[in-house]
Amino acid sequence: MGNANGEDAIEALQAQAHIWRHAFNFLLNPNKACDIYRLMRILVHSDFFARQKLDNDAQEEGYVLTNSSRILLKKNPFCITPTLKATMDPIITKPLSFLGTWFQNDDHTPFSTAYGKTLWDYFTRDPQLKDLINDGLATDSQLVTSCKGAFEGLDSLVDVGGGTGTTAKAIADTFPLMECTVFDLPNIVAGLQGKVLHDWNDEGCLTILKRCKQAISSQDKVGRKLMIIDMVVRENEQVNDEASSLTKTQLFFDMLMLALVAGKERREEEWAKLFLAAGFSSYKITPIVGLTSLIEVYP
Repeated sequence: MGNANGEDAIEALQAQAHIWRHAFNFLLNPNKACDIYRLMRILVHSDFFARQKLDNDAQEEGYVLTNSSRILLKKNPFCITPTLKATMDPIITKPLSFLGTWFQNDDHTPFSTAYGKTLWDYFTRDPQLKDLINDGLATDSQLVTSCKGAFEGLDSLVDVGGGTGTTAKAIADTFPLMECTVFDLPNIVAGLQGKVLHDWNDEGCLTILKRCKQAISSQDKVGRKLMIIDMVVRENEQVNDEASSLTKTQLFFDMLMLALVAGKERREEEWAKLFLAAGFSSYKITPIVGLTSLIEVYP
């Protein structure tokens, strides 16, 4: 009896395995395998992979990662995959196809034209999209480590509009003696995405800068400054092909800000005008890894 039950169990397991093999057979479709080289060919041409011989003596070639694909790996400290997933999500890209309609109506943003509500209101209905964008912002916080010198000598820091506090945590981990505070609205701290200046038009941005100027001017301490991590578009400079490509990417992000939240990516002259209008005396821009710069603004 026991042996019969054992044989029944084995037969059942074999039957299950047979069923699952058929259920997942689409993953092993031989009709598609022959076209894999076509996919790899365009990825090689686009510099996401490179061909390389498997060993010195072999004629057979394999594929290796390039700098462009290594930065997509989770273990890479500058991995941009979360930001990429958020930016290329169909919900985010759809408003760009409404630009033509938006230019002819009175809606605040193309996002509002596409969905009938603001991006922030949409988050309340789609928490997964909110989390996706927050993951992208968390990835950007890793860039702080490339401009550590700007934080040396400071004993306290307030991250205004810090969202879930990932950037402040990265700074606190690097400077454990610094007192870091994350300041944002209660519902933002509870999980919604943080605010940064490129999310705002000039009027809104100026209001934020004036509040920041008022806050740091009221402190009786030396070494006070406002630090902004954001893009500085360099479209008017004579640059090489690599820098020109970087500027083009920044301009694409500018269109994304236009489509989503009526914000903008700013040139240095535009930043300077806002700083002067807000009452600041001077500023310093330091490019950091990626598309962004650290902007230090002094009262």
